[in-house]
Amino acid sequence: MNPITQEKAGQWRTGEFTSRLWNDASGILDRVNRLAFLEKLAAGTLAPEIFVDYIQQDAFYLGNYSRALAMLATRAPSQEAAEFWAGSASSAVADEKALHTQLMGDRRLSSLPRPEAPSPTTRGYMYTLLAACAYEPYDVGAAAVLPCFWIYADVGQRLALRAEAVEGHPYGRWIEEYGDPAFAEATQRAIDLVDEAAESASETVRSRMRDVFLDASRYEEMFWDAAYRRERWSL
Repeated sequence: MNPITQEKAGQWRTGEFTSRLWNDASGILDRVNRLAFLEKLAAGTLAPEIFVDYIQQDAFYLGNYSRALAMLATRAPSQEAAEFWAGSASSAVADEKALHTQLMGDRRLSSLPRPEAPSPTTRGYMYTLLAACAYEPYDVGAAAVLPCFWIYADVGQRLALRAEAVEGHPYGRWIEEYGDPAFAEATQRAIDLVDEAAESASETVRSRMRDVFLDASRYEEMFWDAAYRRERWSL
């Protein structure tokens, strides 16, 4: 497999704090770039059954991710930040629901079975974010939700570069969504807000921000891998 190389990633404007977060997560990001799920997705060879599993797990996750963003909006220190998180909470449901409906309506996917419940990884990820946004300081919650923006946007840009070479790519619509300039703009705003939060945070809070950012980054890696393995609960 040819990994989705880091040098082809988009250029993000980072402050001192988020630059350090991205550097600290470099090992996780390197593993993400080599995941079989993403390699096969980029090449258009991912099994439809696996893609359907992923889309349904994504739907489970996004319902709770939007709740985490909405809680974050209520605790934001400025009207501008509150509007961004609230707007993101709304679009996480509306835009993704529309995309999922379109994808699942594809004749190649519509008849395939779907998981009926969140996988262990999905459940762990979404409840981790809900807890961070509900019970931790605002700054910590903002750092916790950032990887879902940042890693998806970064991976999406590189997926788009590779998918362009595949004529009639079966998953091109999904890849287009995460390689979209509007999503990159929202990601940049989320990065900026985390840097702003870190500027006035204590060292204790900044350390906690780092911890939850890395935890969520690990969950991003695990989420794709769990979908590839079609992870289920054992009875």
